[in-house]
Amino acid sequence: MFKKIQVAAASSVVATCLLCTAQSAPPTARVIELTADKDSRYRQGDKVAPTIQVSPGEHLVLRITAVKAAQVARDGSVHGLALLDKDENTVPGWRFYFHPGIQDVEVTAPIQPGRYMAVCIVICSDMHEDMGFTLVVSPPVSSEKE
Repeated sequence: MFKKIQVAAASSVVATCLLCTAQSAPPTARVIELTADKDSRYRQGDKVAPTIQVSPGEHLVLRITAVKAAQVARDGSVHGLALLDKDENTVPGWRFYFHPGIQDVEVTAPIQPGRYMAVCIVICSDMHEDMGFTLVVSPPVSSEKE
């Protein structure tokens, strides 16, 4: 009888620990796939310079496929990314350099709603100035009618 009580108590502790771990796990990040292409353009599928909608504070993984353009930086990076606010200040945590291949970068969307510009920060070709995309931060639309 005593062994049954011990087993039951141990099972209860394990179940409680698993429940606590599941509740405290970080939210799943949304993966956004982009290509930093050889023609110095950001693409999302067939869209050039896409507009990407996100929620304030949303956890994201940017999966960037970087393809070598005409020029390469001294450190070997072929493209870069900085997110700029409306005053053209870099958003903290949003500055990256990409080497050829696929890289995942984890970011958190800005809290402040608005339009943000993502720009390349590596001079990758003479078309570099036009390389970017737009990130629109807006609260999710409630589906409930009031």
